[in-house]
Amino acid sequence: MKAIWNNTVIAESDNTKIVENNHYFPMDDIRKEYFKASNTHTRCPWKGKASYFHVEVGKEKNEDAAWFYPSASLAAKPIENYVAFWKGIEVTE
Repeated sequence: MKAIWNNTVIAESDNTKIVENNHYFPMDDIRKEYFKASNTHTRCPWKGKASYFHVEVGKEKNEDAAWFYPSASLAAKPIENYVAFWKGIEVTE
């Protein structure tokens, strides 16, 4: 699977996990040069507290476009520290 934004592959993996129709990519499979930590956090009732990344490609910034669970709940442990995308980021094979 690949995650693409602004015609740039920002993540690529053969080991994504699908939860609620989202592909979660292992943290080691994202291209970290495109990711900047965000101060945004949300809470999922069953997965726990999510943290976010801004995605930056060239001079363009997609705020809070990627999220992950650094300390997932017991039910969501399989996706702990796996990254998912939204806000126009295309996930494709």
